[in-house]
Amino acid sequence: MMTATVYTETVVHAAPEQFVAAAPYQLAIVIGEDGSRATVRITGERVAIGDRVQFAEDRGGIAFYRRS
Repeated sequence: MMTATVYTETVVHAAPEQFVAAAPYQLAIVIGEDGSRATVRITGERVAIGDRVQFAEDRGGIAFYRRS
């Protein structure tokens, strides 16, 4: 899934212990062009429902997307 549309999003302020240093950060559920869904981290500027996003990088098995 290289490009997708934001289905829903949230900003995490109270993160689990392993992600405390990154808080606050944005998570989103995105829908790929093939209809698949994935939970991803958002990097760069904040996105909103309906925004187009593209794959930016994988960090330790976590997919990061950014606004297209």
